[in-house]
Amino acid sequence: MNYALLKTVNSPSDLRRLPRTDLKKLSDELRAYVLDSVAKVGNGHLGSNLGTVELTVALHYVFNTPHDRLVWDVGHQTYPHKVLTGRREAMATLRQAGGMSGFPRRDESEYDTFGTGHSSTSISAAHGMAMAAKLKGEDRKTVAIIGDGAMTAGMAFEALNNAGVSHGGLLGDVLVILNDNDMSISPPVGALNKYLARLMSGKFYAAAREGAKSVLKNTPLYEFARRFEEHTKGMVVPGTIFEEFGFNYVGPIDGHDLESLIPTLENLRGKSGPQFLHVVTKKGAGYKLAEADPVKYHAASGKFDPAVGFVKPATPAKTTFTQVFGEWLCDMAEQDKRLVGITPAMREGSGMVDFHKRFPTRYHDVGIAEQHSVTFAAGMACEGLKPVVAIYSTFLQRAYDQLVHDVAIQNLPVLFALDRAGLVGADGATHAGNYDIAFTRCIPNMAILTPADENECRQALFTGFSHDGPTAVRYPRGAGAGIAVQKDMQVLPWGKGELRRKGSRIAILAFGTLLYPALKAAESLDATVANMRFVKPLDTELVAELARTHEAIVTVEDGCVMGGAGSAVLEALQAAGLALPVLQLGLPDEFIEHGDAAKLMAQCGLDAAGIEQSILKRFGARPTLVARAANQ
Repeated sequence: MNYALLKTVNSPSDLRRLPRTDLKKLSDELRAYVLDSVAKVGNGHLGSNLGTVELTVALHYVFNTPHDRLVWDVGHQTYPHKVLTGRREAMATLRQAGGMSGFPRRDESEYDTFGTGHSSTSISAAHGMAMAAKLKGEDRKTVAIIGDGAMTAGMAFEALNNAGVSHGGLLGDVLVILNDNDMSISPPVGALNKYLARLMSGKFYAAAREGAKSVLKNTPLYEFARRFEEHTKGMVVPGTIFEEFGFNYVGPIDGHDLESLIPTLENLRGKSGPQFLHVVTKKGAGYKLAEADPVKYHAASGKFDPAVGFVKPATPAKTTFTQVFGEWLCDMAEQDKRLVGITPAMREGSGMVDFHKRFPTRYHDVGIAEQHSVTFAAGMACEGLKPVVAIYSTFLQRAYDQLVHDVAIQNLPVLFALDRAGLVGADGATHAGNYDIAFTRCIPNMAILTPADENECRQALFTGFSHDGPTAVRYPRGAGAGIAVQKDMQVLPWGKGELRRKGSRIAILAFGTLLYPALKAAESLDATVANMRFVKPLDTELVAELARTHEAIVTVEDGCVMGGAGSAVLEALQAAGLALPVLQLGLPDEFIEHGDAAKLMAQCGLDAAGIEQSILKRFGARPTLVARAANQ
């Protein structure tokens, strides 16, 4: 396809100059372009973006962007938006180092009004923008586009509850669009549905509705009429709950039908106050392979031919840490009937598909509700069950109060399987698990294990599950060193590390998978290497022993340096009255951009060569007594 019409659209203003009759052709070209771009890059979300093509075209056609604000939630359905807002050619650099982000970013385009990566933030942000416009006396509309999955989060309903009421007599002009692509919902399309949506969003309906209210107000018929209207609308649309929040509900309508979308959006743009539009779309729309298997085609994990679709690699991939967790979870569930598995809407990502199939009554997907998932687990633990919360490191940030208040203070035996620890690569800063060591280490009763490889991960999970208290086991995305996983499970010595290499002068204390590059660097340096295994409780005896027998200590971790495992070592040395040079290697105090994870780690100096160079730069070939004295 030569994309003749799409190439003429370099901004939404170009789009708005097109005749409405051209929009169907533009949508077809846009969908093909997104599919072709993701296939060539081999990296990025696919199904969700194919499903928002017509909605994106309609929004930019009707609203005066960027003056009118569009806030996307989660943000992984914004490729059509990016293409239409001057970033068409940048799709070739999608999610690559120095290239275009896979999510909205305010520093990337004025059309990206709010940065996102985590879900369920759009309504809160849009409400804030709408109220700011009112307070500043600016005439602008704000639109939040939120998926049905993101609507499961409490934050979305907190925002609805707040946006639907006046603040000092002011109501924000905010439109919430629920992009409903749940495959279990039959799209309510057709002539009657279109008619009802257009009627309910039109001026006549609004005028008649408000007129009736004024006439009947303060009469016995008012409450009857209000209830009759709600129940009448409830017979054709599931909107009563949103009306109760103070929104005018419209829909559901076909999110792929421009002839229905555009007039409805035009009507809603002319209305003031909180509005709610329910659109039904299909993940992977227009690409038969993605429509047939939206889970598989959620995101690309390599380049592919759109005519053929995703194909399995010729050589089997290494076992990932996520797979290790999934297998351990099933094996542990066989042994202990108290085990329950909990995930906040990440069944596939967290490796829980087999567990769900084998133990359906013990599997709990709570939706995108991380806070609830943690307190839900706490409640189960109070009743003698053994909850395992499978959650990405970056998503645990959203449940920090629950981790402290509901689990740790009560010292409940909840195991947190923290996937995606450390840098995650193409997803960038919003998804990087850089901070979990720092923000969990300071919580009393918490234990933190950092397995170095696949087999140790299995044993660490068993160890954490066996512990009678809150425990986090953190592991990175993807595969590790390729160590064979033993079927037998053994409890690791609690709070104890192990020496993996004996050397002289310098002792490297490695936390997690960086053990292996540390061992490689140690060969050139003739350094001692300890696999610490535990951040908390830290093996203070091992730390003290290495401090007394070496001239310098180096800590290595794939988390932030500030407050991380290296800080724990410094605290232990200070408590023991031991003073010697300490070099902390880890992730710097900055948000690290998207790109290839291995290359990003190398840029941070956390590959074998980087570790070696950092040690040589700090200490030279041999740390001197002068350096030791200077540190004292």
